[in-house]
Parts: sequence; structure tokens; C-alpha cells
Amino acid sequence: MTSRKIPDPNHPLLPLARAYTNYFTPTVTGAQHVPESGPALIIGNHSSIYWAPEIWITLLTMMDRRPTEPSFGLAHEILLRTPLLGDSLRDLGALPASWEAATTGVKDGGAVLVYPGGDWEACRPWTDRGRIDFADRKGFVRLALRLGVPVIPAVATGGHDSIFIVSRGERTARLLRLDKLLRAKVFPYTVGLPFGLAPIVPQFPLPATVQLSFLPPLSWSTEPGDPDNPAEVDACYRDTVDTMQRELDRLRAEIPNPVATGIKRHLADLPGPLSSLAAIV
Repeated sequence: MTSRKIPDPNHPLLPLARAYTNYFTPTVTGAQHVPESGPALIIGNHSSIYWAPEIWITLLTMMDRRPTEPSFGLAHEILLRTPLLGDSLRDLGALPASWEAATTGVKDGGAVLVYPGGDWEACRPWTDRGRIDFADRKGFVRLALRLGVPVIPAVATGGHDSIFIVSRGERTARLLRLDKLLRAKVFPYTVGLPFGLAPIVPQFPLPATVQLSFLPPLSWSTEPGDPDNPAEVDACYRDTVDTMQRELDRLRAEIPNPVATGIKRHLADLPGPLSSLAAIV
């Protein structure tokens, strides 16, 4: 059981997380839609492989909105098994990415952050950065219908502009049997510094501005439904993806070049006359 664990506001990882997200000069709107108490499913779109600034921005916003209520995030077991990091993530409310953990978190009164697209969406090619891709994963819909918990979309853009993903590397993942070994169907190839064209290794991320928009609870999630009705599940899933895609399109129209915007914001923060450099970007 989660025991209604409240993240420690003085945890040493939090200042690092806030400093990290500041690199992406984030803008957050709609935070009032995150309930200050009670259960909820926060559904996000996943980006930029291991960097994933939207995760930290979303979690920090949830924790700020719910300082005395539990907030949880589902994390891949690879992260939770990492020495030191895994323990720190658990202290901050990370749960194993499973139906059972999500159900427990919701029943414990928590707001649970879920990224249905997982590594498949996080490793989509850079050319698909403006697309929601949950890979037809509908477990969050069934969970919400079964428990009658509100579903709140958290739509993020910009993070996937920070790193150039050439390919998911599905064929390589199959050859390496990663699905059996690590529950992973991807072995992404990226282009960047310092490694050029390379598989899976961390490339230095560009300082793209990340926009995060929380939307009101989806209408289908305001009361329990039938999780065993395929037609109802499909309709709720499609409504979720369509709603989030419309918001993603709006955000990308608002800031069509997140990297240029991020650089401009950083330059504007420079001291004295150096800040004038922002005007030429």
C-alpha cells in the first residue's frame, strides 16, 4: 500500500529537479484543474526519451497544488532499480508502472500521473514531435471507468524539440529481445552532441521552452462507466487523444519554435546589456 505518503518538501532531489526544469524555461497553465485533494488520473504525453522535462514539470506542479495530499507518478522499473535514484524517486511518490500500483494510488486518494504512451511515445521520431501517440494503450480508460476517477489531461510541448530522434529502433529492440529483458520495444537512435549519430546514449538537450497545459477533467470521467464495454472504452480513449491533440496543436501554434524561444528567454535573463541579445534571436 502507498500509505498516503506525502513527498518531503525538503527532499534534496527537489532543488535539483527545479533547477533542471528551469533549463527548459517552462510555462504552465491550467494548474487550477489539478484537484487540491482527492483522487485523480493525470494523463500526459511523453517526450524526449530520458530527458523528459515534462514529467518533472508536471509532478512539481502537482506537488505544489497538493502539499498535504499524496501525488504519485508511474515510473519504469529500470529507474526504480537504479541505485540511489530509485530510492529518491520512491520518496517523491514514484510507483512501478503497473495497473496494480495505479489502482492502489487512486484508492489511496492520490493524484496519479500516467504516461500511456510510455517509451514508445517518448522515443517517437523528431518529425512526429507534434503528435500524441499512446500506441492504443487504453488501460488508463478502464481504470478511470472502473473507479469513477476524474481524468485530467496534462498536455506538454517543446521537450521533443530538444533532442533529435531519428528512429525508435524497433528492429534493434526486437533483435536484442529488449521486450523480454526490459519490457522495452525501442532502442532509439539520435543525432546530436557529443556523439553525432548514435543509439540510445544521452545527447545534450537543446534549451527548448516547454509549455504544459492542464485541461479540465474529461466529461466521460465524471462518473463510473463500464470498463468491460469495448465500444465505451474505445470512445473514451479517442475522446482523450483527440482532446489532447487539439491542445497540443494550439500550443505548438502559440510557440512554433520552442528552441529559439528558449534561447531568447535565457538571453533575456542575462545581466545588464547582455540581455539585449535576446532581441536579435
